[in-house]
Amino acid sequence: MDKKRVAVPLVCHGHSRPVVDLFYSPITPDGFFLISASKDSSPMLRNGETGDWIGTFEGHKGAVWSCCLDTNALRAASGSADFTAKVWDALTGDELHSFEHKHIVRACAFSEAFIGYSRWYLFIVLNLCDFCGILFYGSGLPSAHWGVEKVLRIFDLSRPDAPPREVDKSPGSVRTVAWLHTDQTILSSCTDMGGVRLWDVRSGKIVQTLETKSSVTSAEVSQDGRYITTCDGSTVKFWDANHFGLVKSYNMPCTVESASLEPKYGNKFIAGGEDMWIHVFDFHTGDEIACNKGHHGPVHCVRFSPGGESYASGSEDGTIRIWQTGPLTHDENVGFTANGSIGKVSVTAEEVSRKIEGFHVSEDGRAKEKEEAGKD
Repeated sequence: MDKKRVAVPLVCHGHSRPVVDLFYSPITPDGFFLISASKDSSPMLRNGETGDWIGTFEGHKGAVWSCCLDTNALRAASGSADFTAKVWDALTGDELHSFEHKHIVRACAFSEAFIGYSRWYLFIVLNLCDFCGILFYGSGLPSAHWGVEKVLRIFDLSRPDAPPREVDKSPGSVRTVAWLHTDQTILSSCTDMGGVRLWDVRSGKIVQTLETKSSVTSAEVSQDGRYITTCDGSTVKFWDANHFGLVKSYNMPCTVESASLEPKYGNKFIAGGEDMWIHVFDFHTGDEIACNKGHHGPVHCVRFSPGGESYASGSEDGTIRIWQTGPLTHDENVGFTANGSIGKVSVTAEEVSRKIEGFHVSEDGRAKEKEEAGKD
């Protein structure tokens, strides 16, 4: 009898606590990269294709709730429970800016306008505790802060000491944010109420609300800018990003925390949540076409790679798993470990040399990565 054939992920060890956020960079001349946020206080940068660890950003003193990379993967940002948001040099690991807050920083995002080392970038951070949040951006356009008073404040990062500009109040405590419409619109959801709100950056007003029954835990703008993918309760919804109508709504087999649309063809999407599995669905019909098992705790975040050839999941179990969207299968009890002893995946120095060179990381962090990988 043939052995059962199952999808085999690359298992990325290194984090010692739950992985709560993942972000892929666009494809760059050096490939694409994956950054992860964890409650262990140490964001990690990896080769997005192989999952190989490149470095750890050191400096936070509390759980890191959110992370992101800019368009060229030259800058990273993170938001933490230590009441700071930090901007990092992704080539060297150096901390470039640290923004102090009165409460936990919950989310961050660079805008499309960020270009290399110039001042043309936007960066968002939001606080969760009493729900203060900050939205930063450059290019002469500013950046923003939501507080207990639920005010959005905009800061110009080319002049970080300048007083912020305030815009309209948020109706609730903000959980997620994203940019769309070439950085002319801000998308936000709240922890204490349903719906997604769209803010016009120029007027500072809410121009549209996408109604949901439950609070939205994940909001993603598709790579082509056509769709907004949201999760609320056990439902994944797809919205027209230009006309804001509901395109599709699918009920999931469990409460889901995150979903992501395949970026190249847009014909499938993934969702992960409390049942610990990664579900793959047909975008047009909602039929489940695959179900990947392997995590040992609820799945907090899922993201497709920029080319759609793989997707990553982060879990309460402290691991990241990278799954192939193609026909890669293997015997059920065989696995691969990024940076590890089992596997047919290798990475050359040339592939990540620009990222590794000069990257500062402690000996403890490096030894921990190798030791845990070897246990798999």
